[in-house]
Amino acid sequence: MRRIILSTESGADLPGEWAGKYNVQVVPMHIIMEGKDYLDGHLPVQDIYDYYERTKNIPSTTSTNVYEYQEFFANIRKNFPDSIIVHIGYTSKASSSFQHAVIAAEEFEDIFLIDALNVTGGLAAIVLYAAELLEEDPSIEPEQFVAKIEEIVPKSRLVFIPGSLEFLKAGGRVSNMASLIGTLLKIKPCIELKDGKLMSTKKYRGKMSGVTEKLWEDYLSSFNIDRKQIYLIYSIGLDDSIKQRMDEIAKENGFHHIRWIQAGGMISTHSGAGGFGIAGLEQ
Repeated sequence: MRRIILSTESGADLPGEWAGKYNVQVVPMHIIMEGKDYLDGHLPVQDIYDYYERTKNIPSTTSTNVYEYQEFFANIRKNFPDSIIVHIGYTSKASSSFQHAVIAAEEFEDIFLIDALNVTGGLAAIVLYAAELLEEDPSIEPEQFVAKIEEIVPKSRLVFIPGSLEFLKAGGRVSNMASLIGTLLKIKPCIELKDGKLMSTKKYRGKMSGVTEKLWEDYLSSFNIDRKQIYLIYSIGLDDSIKQRMDEIAKENGFHHIRWIQAGGMISTHSGAGGFGIAGLEQ
């Protein structure tokens, strides 16, 4: 039986212990700061915020390129000979990374590519769904495995409140960002993934403690989320009392497994410090 190996990008913010547990291979994206190219996941997120505080400049990000994907896939095959690779990628609507993976995969056989149309915890939820499915049934046929993942992609629901609107504005990844101009200092926008695109939907006012509770209320009323597990995403700088309250709300609403994910460099560069998000899979 040929072994299936899962892979994804660093923009999934998949914690190292989870990647290790399920043997998920992670290819880094890039953060450009002070003219230097850093691999996402190898640069402490705090350095990004320190750089902004010092210079008032926000780093930029770039996708994994074709050559890096070729090396990445070749290395997986070297370490796991005769394996079948299933790559679950960062949304193609916000990065060229997935398209670069498509080009690189042309040089290999038995690679399946899935556009997750999601980022950070929303992408991680899909990857971990796939990992647990594979753990339960390691002999599953690749085509059936891929079909099950593709079926869950539109059911992954991610919402988040960015920590810094300056970062959000500079990042330029939110499709309807123009609608926020002029009110940046007065509101806290909810960012959602709509058909793979980052979109500003609801707008909240008030302190982060109240806004995050309202986000929970709207999230649970909008989506029929599977109570088996929920993913809570935070940026460095989110108050511990808010994190504690978010845990309480998750438990009050019957979630069995609450998994916290720290936003990595890729997401933090676009959302700033002190943000909070929720990701889960619809039933």
